[in-house]
Amino acid sequence: MAEAKRILIIEDEADMANIMRDFLTVSGYEVRVAGRGADGLELLRSWSPKLLVLDLTLPDIDGIELCRRIRAESVVPILILSARGGETDKILGLGFGADDYMTKPFSLGELTARIGAHLRRSEMQAPSSAADDGRETGMLSFGELEIDRRAYRVSLGVREVQLSAKEFELLHFLALHAGQVFTKSRLLDAVWGIDSPGDEGTITVYIRRIREKIETDPSRPLYLKTVWGVGYKFDGGRERAV
Repeated sequence: MAEAKRILIIEDEADMANIMRDFLTVSGYEVRVAGRGADGLELLRSWSPKLLVLDLTLPDIDGIELCRRIRAESVVPILILSARGGETDKILGLGFGADDYMTKPFSLGELTARIGAHLRRSEMQAPSSAADDGRETGMLSFGELEIDRRAYRVSLGVREVQLSAKEFELLHFLALHAGQVFTKSRLLDAVWGIDSPGDEGTITVYIRRIREKIETDPSRPLYLKTVWGVGYKFDGGRERAV
């Protein structure tokens, strides 16, 4: 089966994991299941799935911590599942690099729809599929900040900045339209897609995470500016596209 269809489920409830595996298999995906976080990390490295479904409650590693570890070494989309429906867990999960969050119980149809949406978005945003128009595939430079669309790499002076795939896409979109103000809804559509199941709070979380990584003082940002009552804009001074 095509590598692009690989889904890794990290879930310690065997019945739940098997139901998801069987449903996704019938839907055309190649699925593997890990019941422990350590096993999930091993499969991530050896099998190279295209999306992870991650439960927050695991017997060996806290799901939020596992999400952080995964994001430190991979840009694979992460969809969190949790019986913990509190806003704090959702913010933490998204803040540590997850791309989506679903609360148990959930519909298998909705799970499949979200997985499909994230995979389509990943394929559309892959460097090899970018339009070769000089800006979309080139380097954007704003003083010390450089954004390389072809390599999915961001650097600040001599330091490489580690961003998740969605963090990169959000930063790149705003930088590509420097000076233009976007609402949260518009950013959600542009980066996650119009069929995204996410909400506007996702944008707030991601903007904060990006600021923590590229701004000297995140409370007084140089690049990602808040336009109160409207949304956000990128303001990095004069830029050049190579």
